[in-house]
Amino acid sequence: MDGHQHGAVGAVGTIGAVDTHRTRLAIALAISMTILVAQVVGAIWTGSLALLVDTAHVLTDTGGLAIALLAARLAARPATPRRTWGLRRTEVLAATAQASVLLAVGLYVLVEGVHRLVQPPEVASAEMVVFGVIGLTGNIAAVAVLAGSRGATFTTRAAFLEVVNDALGSLAVIVAAVVMTLTGWARADAVVALLIGALILPRTVSLLRDTVNVLLESTPRGLDLDAVRGHILALPHVRAVHDLHASQIATGLPVLTAHVVLDDDCFRDGHALDLLDQLQACVAKHFDVSVEHSTFQLEPRKHRDHEYSPHD
Repeated sequence: MDGHQHGAVGAVGTIGAVDTHRTRLAIALAISMTILVAQVVGAIWTGSLALLVDTAHVLTDTGGLAIALLAARLAARPATPRRTWGLRRTEVLAATAQASVLLAVGLYVLVEGVHRLVQPPEVASAEMVVFGVIGLTGNIAAVAVLAGSRGATFTTRAAFLEVVNDALGSLAVIVAAVVMTLTGWARADAVVALLIGALILPRTVSLLRDTVNVLLESTPRGLDLDAVRGHILALPHVRAVHDLHASQIATGLPVLTAHVVLDDDCFRDGHALDLLDQLQACVAKHFDVSVEHSTFQLEPRKHRDHEYSPHD
């Protein structure tokens, strides 16, 4: 009874912490949406490319916050016979779409930025300062809200980095507006826009690569399957490993399957059960990427002759 009570208290504490993280994400999302509306108005009013690019950045990061909040909610839903992993992969699909849009925006910025360097249009620099300050103030508020949860989960950490990047983008817009106001150098707007675009594109390509790799069921980054195979083969009584696969369902959820050939005696003396424990502990604890969801098919040597399509 005493142990059960301690478990209940721990569960309540965990639920409370999750609710706190969701609340912080919801507040940050509301702030980001407010900034987005203000900057859309500002970009149209001033004609600033830098402000337009920063607005696109805010749009993407607002989507990132929404995804983080949605993922936190969907991750709590139980699996079903139809969706055995629940809705965990929703975040991957959404992030892929988000990165595709941002990539298109980034490429547009590069083309338009170069064009504006050659023929700089008239920009309302004084108004740019106002909208830049609005964005910076809101982003600082969002940073303060998320600071307490920034290391809690991968999604809250990513969300914190997103709003920090937004704050830097707003600061860059202010700098461009001040330079144009004081010096009259109209090309400052295009230069800052290109700098923001240069910051966005590498992160976008990296995110798109990671999400596409998940959708293609590639081996999770940081997991060396050759090392996994070698470590399994080093275990006593293991004679071969084939059909070794590793993929990733969603953030922080790698899975691994393998067929492991054992000495025939292991199936007579019960040693196969001990080896199964060792195999699962091996992939869960030995490598930098911890694979807690693993499935091993243990086979005697003669079984491979009866398999339909074995491969290495």
